[in-house]
Amino acid sequence: MSTRIALADDQALVREGLKLVLRGLGIEIALEAGDGRALVDGLANTRVDVIVSDVRMPQLTGIEALRELRARGDSTPMILLTTFDDSQVMLEAVEAGAQGFLLKDAAPEDLRDGILNVQRGQSLLQPVATDAVRARYAYRVTSAPSGNFSEREVAILRLLAGGYSNKEIARSVFLAEGTVKNYVTDILLKLDARDRTQAVLKAITLRVI
Repeated sequence: MSTRIALADDQALVREGLKLVLRGLGIEIALEAGDGRALVDGLANTRVDVIVSDVRMPQLTGIEALRELRARGDSTPMILLTTFDDSQVMLEAVEAGAQGFLLKDAAPEDLRDGILNVQRGQSLLQPVATDAVRARYAYRVTSAPSGNFSEREVAILRLLAGGYSNKEIARSVFLAEGTVKNYVTDILLKLDARDRTQAVLKAITLRVI
C-alpha cells in the first residue's frame, strides 16, 4: 500500500513540483492545501499517514497549524519544510509536536525516506546545528537528567539523533531489538522527554551527546 500524505505549501509551483516528485517515488498525495487553515480544515475529513507542510504560509503557519492539530487530538506525524536553516524555527516546530524538519533543497529521496521514517515512528532532525540548539534551547536547571548515562546509552542516543530505528540500532550495537527498546525507554525517563525527538534535542542541550 502506498503512503498517503497531506501536502501544504502556499506556492503552487512548489506544490506541483513536490507532487510530481513524490508520486514518482510512490507517495500518494491525498490532500493538497495552499495555506495552514486549509490544511487543518482538510484534515478534519481526510485520513493521511504523514503531513508535509511548509513552515511559512498565510492564514496559519505550518507551526500554528501543527499546534491546532495537536490541540484537537490529531497525532498524525508532520514534517515541516523550510528554505533556510533556522534552528529556532526547528525547535519551535519540535516543541509543537513535529516529528521532522527538512530543508526544501534536500534530495527527493531524502524527503521520501523522511516521510517513510516518521510514518514508522522515527524522527527526522536534519539539519541540526548543535551550537544553535544549545544556545537557544536552554532547559531550566530542573530539567537536568534524573540520572547519569552509561556509555551504551550515549551510543544509543547518538544513533537516535541520526534517525535510526530500534532495529537498526540493535544491529549497530549488537543487541536484541527488545533490549534497545528498553534502553530507549530508560533514556526517555532520564531526560523526562515525551518522545525520541525531544530526547535528542534535550541530550544535545545538556551535552549528553
